[in-house]
Amino acid sequence: MPTDRPANVVVVLADDLGYSDLGAFGGEIRTPNLDALARDGVRMTSFYNTARCSPSRASLLTGRDPHETGIGVLTDDERPHGYPGSLSTAVPTVAEHLSAAGYRTCLSGKWHLSSDTATPNDTWPTRRGFDEFYGILAGADDYFHPRGLFHGEQRQEIPGEGFYLTDAISDHAVRFVETCTRGSDPFFLYLAYTAPHWPLHAPEDVVRRYERQYLAGWDTLRDGRLARMRELGLLGDESPLTPRDAGERPWNAVPDREWEARRMAVYAAQIEIMDAGIGRVVEALRAADALDDTLIVFLSDNGGCAEELPPPDAVHFRARQPAHTPDGRPMRLGNEPSIVPGPADTFASYGRAWANLSNSPFRLYKRWVHEGGISTPLIAHWPAGGLAGGTVVSRPFQLTDIAPTLAEVAGTGPLESRGESMVDTWRGGPTDEDRTLYWEHIGNAAIRHGSLKLVRTAGGPWELYDLDVDRSELHDLAPGRPDDVERLAARWQAWADRTGVIPWPYSPAASRTTTNSEGR
Repeated sequence: MPTDRPANVVVVLADDLGYSDLGAFGGEIRTPNLDALARDGVRMTSFYNTARCSPSRASLLTGRDPHETGIGVLTDDERPHGYPGSLSTAVPTVAEHLSAAGYRTCLSGKWHLSSDTATPNDTWPTRRGFDEFYGILAGADDYFHPRGLFHGEQRQEIPGEGFYLTDAISDHAVRFVETCTRGSDPFFLYLAYTAPHWPLHAPEDVVRRYERQYLAGWDTLRDGRLARMRELGLLGDESPLTPRDAGERPWNAVPDREWEARRMAVYAAQIEIMDAGIGRVVEALRAADALDDTLIVFLSDNGGCAEELPPPDAVHFRARQPAHTPDGRPMRLGNEPSIVPGPADTFASYGRAWANLSNSPFRLYKRWVHEGGISTPLIAHWPAGGLAGGTVVSRPFQLTDIAPTLAEVAGTGPLESRGESMVDTWRGGPTDEDRTLYWEHIGNAAIRHGSLKLVRTAGGPWELYDLDVDRSELHDLAPGRPDDVERLAARWQAWADRTGVIPWPYSPAASRTTTNSEGR
């Protein structure tokens, strides 16, 4: 029931979720709670993240380009050649902004914005505007027995049997909502799941629901996702299915299909469990008669992740991972058929071919700034907010727009940012087709102005695409339109200069460190 107080705000961030994984965006994974929010809310088909975990979080929470915040790559301190790897205290967060306006604030989930996760310091969430924090400070952890679990600034004992990180994150969020709705202050809940980021961990009963489904293989499933996206009115002829990744076999030529299907089944189970947790938060809001006047935003920090485990720098990576389970069993690390993912003594990822499915119909993955790496499903739900419920918005926005949007919803006045509020667009207002968006991550770079997108992989030539007719980026126009390439490249460089983008790679040591440090 609407009240005179400002609206509550819930931002739900998934970790490494692909563009088409949700049912509401064409996926076959069971996500009834998110599908219901999408059905009654607004779906955005051209919302962009910044291609990777930490930079996306920095941009979301500040409304600034990540390079301005100290988080240009991940959370390694790479000075003097690179970025500090911690969220700069000189850049305010939206949590600080809302807290100053009387909001109660909570982060339940993943932070990943501090280079020092051992000693409490001014870059921790409890000192960046969040009254409550429950979750992990690093980039990933064990789902069954996380070693880096914190409540406030206190590291918790390693949980025992019966614990599952996604459920615990949801439980804390529900308790926060229940407490806040008994009071009179508005609240901001940042629900930042680690799911479905590796390792592939999920309860066996949920995994089994998907094993036979994924024996259909990635080729058939990619076709099915595109067909459903078109039926839902999300994409059209401008977005044909990209070819299967050149490094992957057709499904009928894969030798270990049951093991491959198992990998995707665990990934799907992780998402289903996350969706169930979101449903419990929604029910807590509904039970308190607070759902109508709560803005809920759901999105992902980057595209599906093609990282294999262990990565090329296996020695560096293994040093960050537990060698044994709490009961002494050796941890089996890697992606090979002898290691069946899901249980607590495994540490695996789902691989490039399944990431190709997650990002259907686009190409490339997390880290890259082609459409597969930066396109995220976004759902906005706010019954009392006058949103054009049930609509699909195709106008492009990006993460810098989240913070100013929350500031408008909260009625707190402007927040210094690079973005703009999306509220008017959600309400069916006019769109600005001439806005320019920018990206850079480890040398991968892009600029979008109107329908034209100039993009390159690190060290590669610029490619040019007209996204109105070729959002799948299959037909490079750069050779025939050198003037557009030169013009857009100059605008990108001017942005990079004023934003503080450090050319990549900035030193051999930094390049080795950041390429494979995602897990911690």
